[in-house]
Parts: sequence; structure tokens; C-alpha cells
Amino acid sequence: MAVVESSPATAAPRTHPETGGTLTIDLDAIEANWRTLSRKLLTAECGAVVKANAYGLGLEPVTAKLAKAGCKTFFVADIAEARRARTRAGDAAIYVLNGFAPDAADAFIELNVRPVINSTAELAEWDAFVAARDWRGGAAIHIDTGMNRLGISADEAAALALRLRHENHGITLLMSHLACAEIADHPLTANQLRLFRELRMLYQGVPASLANSSGIYLGDAAHFDVARPGAALYGINPTPGRANPVRNVVELAGRILQVRKVPQGNTVGYGAAWTARRASRIAVAALGYADGVLRAGGGIDRKSGGAAVVAGMRCPVVGFISMDLACIDVTDLPSGTIHRGESAIFIGEQLPIDDFGAAAGTIGYEILVRLGPRCHLVYRGG
Repeated sequence: MAVVESSPATAAPRTHPETGGTLTIDLDAIEANWRTLSRKLLTAECGAVVKANAYGLGLEPVTAKLAKAGCKTFFVADIAEARRARTRAGDAAIYVLNGFAPDAADAFIELNVRPVINSTAELAEWDAFVAARDWRGGAAIHIDTGMNRLGISADEAAALALRLRHENHGITLLMSHLACAEIADHPLTANQLRLFRELRMLYQGVPASLANSSGIYLGDAAHFDVARPGAALYGINPTPGRANPVRNVVELAGRILQVRKVPQGNTVGYGAAWTARRASRIAVAALGYADGVLRAGGGIDRKSGGAAVVAGMRCPVVGFISMDLACIDVTDLPSGTIHRGESAIFIGEQLPIDDFGAAAGTIGYEILVRLGPRCHLVYRGG
């Protein structure tokens, strides 16, 4: 990963001379988003999903920021992420979403973290392990309520509820995952809510968790005891089709290497995919799909693509984005406005990550987790 620096909330340099791109991550905005979601949850606890390196933005700094803000429950994908989170999360509860791995069993005790049990076979392995080690760390039970990905069945969950008759049943959280919470009025969401509510009644006294980022906006019926926001913490809109209720978190800037003239009728980039319909000026920026700016995010002759902000103006990205470079049509900027060494903003306040994802035919999540492997990283508000 590129050099990382901290920065105050004041404006930081857009680009760094040793890298083509600069990714600025606003930790204060992440905390503000968590607090916004906490207020909407009323009395329910607001946890935080920091898997996938906190959606690509840095598991350690994000976890530290949220733990300091008061977050008490974190969710990671695997033990390796749990190990990193534990260094910043103090005594917080940490749940491992991908469950119990027998080969890494001792790490659950070492780190004091909890598996999310996703099958009855996994539960048997976990029970054998904790019995052998006399461990009382607890585990979550994941019920599949209709996503058909991970989790025990509803019938298995109903049978397992008899376990609560024992004082040391070891279940610290009951959870499921909404498949379509971001799609307004999707019938699967109502079915999942109903089924989870019915099963939760069998687990009296055990905290329950269902709502992801979009699920939070379904109202109190989806909140239960602990919510698990991820994407919304990082600025992705949890309410597609409506104004984004959370703050932008990232800015991605690329250093302009050259501004060149392209005659009318000439093409730009690999595959000659974009043709200049007028005499044009093209700014070539040092960002490409090796930096997470997907190849399909540029405009080609048969469709429009993404955009970049250059000298304060939104300009179209043209031609296929290549591994290291992206081309921007700056013809509408007054001549002499933009020069080599200045910056183009690909994601930021004026260019939400959801919009850039849509231009590339994907979602903001995929763009977010791909950003930054080569970029200079700047953290604000650390």
C-alpha cells in the first residue's frame, strides 16, 4: 500500500508527487455517519461492519475512530481481520461473520472474539471446541431467512431454541441478513422480517440483529437490538433513489500528466472506443483500473461514462479506462485553465461513489473496496 499520512480537517494537497492518485479518507465523516445512524436507531445499539479492510478504507484507523466514538460491537469477515480489529477495539465485542474455522480455533480464545455460526455442522465443531477448552466466550447464531447464502434453516433454528433451557447455552446474538433492504417494497423483505420476528420469540433474552445499512431505514420493526451498518458508514447511499442521508467519506484525485489536442474524427484510448466529434482537448490523468477505477467507467461511442471534476467543472471521462490512465474531455473548459501536475477529482462531494459505480455498470461497494492499493492515502480527523 502507498505511503499513509494523517491530515487535519483542513484541505490537503490533492495529489502526491510519488503516486498518480491520492485517496483522502475523512474519519470524522465516518464517525458522523455512525452517530447519524445511532440517532435513527432510537434505543437499539449501533454496531459497525469493518470487514474487507473497512470496505477498503483501513480497518485499523476506522475501528479506532468508531471505538473511541462509543461503538461497542464490530463485525469482521475472518480471524485475520479480527486480529487487526482487536488491536484498536479494546474490550468491544467482535463477531467473525465467516464463522468458526477449526484450524484457527485457538485464536478465538486468544483474541476473545466470537464466531457467527452458519450451519449445524459448524455448531457441533464449536461446541466440541469450547467443551474441550472450557471456553465461555459465546457465539452468534445466523439464521437463513431467505437469502440462501449462509445460515441455519428456520426449522433448525426452532429446534435449537431448546438449547436456551441450559444456563450456559453460549448464544450471545441471534442474527439474519436482509437480501433486498435497499429495494423499496420488495416482498422478500417483509417475509424475512416476519420469519425473523417469529424465530426471535423463541430466543427470549438473546439480543437479535437483522438490519444492515438499508435495513435501518425500514423503521423500528427491523432494528431489534443491534444494527450492523457497513456501507452507510462509508458514504454509500443506503436509500437509493432518494437523497443520501449520510456524508461523503472519500475523495479520489488523479494527477494530470498531459493535456493534449485531439482533432475531430480521431479516437482516444484502447480499442478506439471514443471518437472526437469536434476538435477536443483531452486531459490524461494518472488513475486507472489498477487503482480501482474500473475499465468500464469511461464513455465510449455507444454510451456515456463517468465524470471527473477538473478546475471545478464536471467533465466526461472518455474512452476505456486503462490500467494506469484515464482520459477526460476538458474541451468546454477555457483554454489554459488546466495544466500538467494539477488534479482531477473522480470521486468526492460533487461525484458520489454511487454515481461512479453506476457509470461503470456496478455498485459503489465494488468501487469502494478496490480503491487505494497504489494511491497515496490521507486520513483526516484521525
